[in-house]
Amino acid sequence: MTSSKYLIVLSFDAMSSEDYHYMKDLPNFKFILNNGTHIEKVTSVYPTLTYPAHTSIITGMLPKNHGIVNNTLFQPGRMSPDWHWYRKYVKCPTLYDLAKENGLKTAALLWPVTAGANIDYNLPEIWPNKWYENQALVSLLSGAPCYILKLNDKFGKLRKGISQPFLDDFILQSTLYTIKKKKPNLLLVHFTDVDTNRHLFGYNAKESIDAIHRHDFRLGEILKATKDIGIYEDTTFVILGDHSALDEHTIININVLFKEKGLITLDSNGRLKDWEAYFSSCDGSGYVYLKNPHNSHLIKKVEDILLNFIKSGDSGIEALLNKDQAISLGANDKCSFMLEAKKGYYFLEKYTGSIFEKIDESLIGVKKHYTMATHGYSPLKPNYSTIFTAMGRNIKKGGVIKEANIVDEGPTLAKIIGISMKNTDGKVIDDLFI
Repeated sequence: MTSSKYLIVLSFDAMSSEDYHYMKDLPNFKFILNNGTHIEKVTSVYPTLTYPAHTSIITGMLPKNHGIVNNTLFQPGRMSPDWHWYRKYVKCPTLYDLAKENGLKTAALLWPVTAGANIDYNLPEIWPNKWYENQALVSLLSGAPCYILKLNDKFGKLRKGISQPFLDDFILQSTLYTIKKKKPNLLLVHFTDVDTNRHLFGYNAKESIDAIHRHDFRLGEILKATKDIGIYEDTTFVILGDHSALDEHTIININVLFKEKGLITLDSNGRLKDWEAYFSSCDGSGYVYLKNPHNSHLIKKVEDILLNFIKSGDSGIEALLNKDQAISLGANDKCSFMLEAKKGYYFLEKYTGSIFEKIDESLIGVKKHYTMATHGYSPLKPNYSTIFTAMGRNIKKGGVIKEANIVDEGPTLAKIIGISMKNTDGKVIDDLFI
């Protein structure tokens, strides 16, 4: 099989397999669907979060094996933990590593977990999280400085921080520039317009659907750019998602429960002083970590507390998973338990206030962590899968594949550009190819 000279991977964050309903009626999505092959249902990883999922996409590995087990680092007591921004956290080879080893030119725009990565043209997704940092500094120190300065000089005026649709408009223009001026063999682009609007307004809100329409326009501009410079026939296009989203109405604060049971202690200023058990949120699910994970008495105590809480009434919790069960689903092997929320509920890490909080819609976008829809739930929840569509060299035209797993995407993307990704949890989706 002759490999594709160019591969453009467009990640449309939070787009669901249910969105094919809209995509088939939009001109550019429809063109890709009709002239390529799409997978009806792609099962994501657990937890179904952006950073674990995107790392699985480009490694073919489950979170427990690639190391990105949550969006954020485990930093007890910090209400705004740092994220897994850096490539150094990934414990296995990535698609862009392999591409570089094979002499291919690489580029990435806001692709998660690429700060400090060996990518030729890299604008990583990272933001300042300390009082002494600023956006320009953290970006320049974590990516390709000259490239980033050029993009900001040419298109920076389009941005308004991370507000949408302005951020994705900036990324679109940066993508078009990169295609035309750099011609990378592998281009990874992460768009977040749909994800942002589903968080702010809800899964099926007009604002969320409008974002899908904007993505269709962005896709059309990218297709046109490859035609303008004569590389369209040598390019394979992949459109994919990382997770879906579910509407919600109530927050659960498990650390408040742990504080009430004496497992978390606070100082006189209400700050975390010490902990025996700590809940780390993944939004729709979360990890329970023990300071002494080998203490059988503590394990039993925490399990009893959680089981009694679940049995006491409508806890909003769908399942309590022990360590082995969590590992079997690909989640972090360092946790002692995982909690899965019912639809309509999600978790925060707060250890003060009430265990339950009803979401006040008037405070969405004002009160931090208040959202109308989110992700992180089990990928096995009904109607909660994501998308994958490919079009280009050696890709079947008008093909439909019933289902696949997101860890299958890494080895499949590697095959498209003629390289091999070995020893993965996923497998090549052979039905994609002629």
